[in-house]
Amino acid sequence: MKHKQGTARDQISFSSFEDRISRDNPVRFIDVFSGKIDLEKIGFSVKTLQKEGRPSFESSLFVRLYLYGYLNGLRSSRKLEKECERNIELHWLLHGMIPNYLSISDFRKDNPQALKKLFKLFVSFLKDADLITGETIAIDGTKSRAHNSKKANFSQKKIDRHIEYIDQKVEEYMSVLARADVQDEQMKVTKVLDKIATLKERRIDYELLEKRL
Repeated sequence: MKHKQGTARDQISFSSFEDRISRDNPVRFIDVFSGKIDLEKIGFSVKTLQKEGRPSFESSLFVRLYLYGYLNGLRSSRKLEKECERNIELHWLLHGMIPNYLSISDFRKDNPQALKKLFKLFVSFLKDADLITGETIAIDGTKSRAHNSKKANFSQKKIDRHIEYIDQKVEEYMSVLARADVQDEQMKVTKVLDKIATLKERRIDYELLEKRL
């Protein structure tokens, strides 16, 4: 009995990017989300068509790329460029286009505040689509020992303190991206993107609580 055999490397086959991305792949959520937002409205400097010289990439391409990097722990422009070359999910998401690391880095430098808003909106989108879990916390005048612990109890001062803390962590994350580009290597920060995603999700909850208060 022989071992299983793979496909010969020189064998010709016909397929498309679409065939290689499953219907439930999370990269499809990035594509849907990026196609529905107004980039100018949230602060991105949208590139216009040039009459002369080499055509530029659309701003939406960098938006999709940074969202993918945000969710997959890619913290430097060079690593994002490398993934564009070898990652089939990014081939699908970017229609096979490969921006260089300088263009990727410049987009971040030109749109720091808009990127922060983008990440927050994306977390909100995932919650609305039930792709991540979120807890609904109600505040009333009822005193209940079992549900009135320090962690479950919120006041305006406590909400403000949490939001300030989350903003600080977001700034730290953006600084990690900047330092990674300058040093040309991935910063060794343990699970930075996962922590920021969690913090931004919590901030949305706190803002909802603030409105209820």
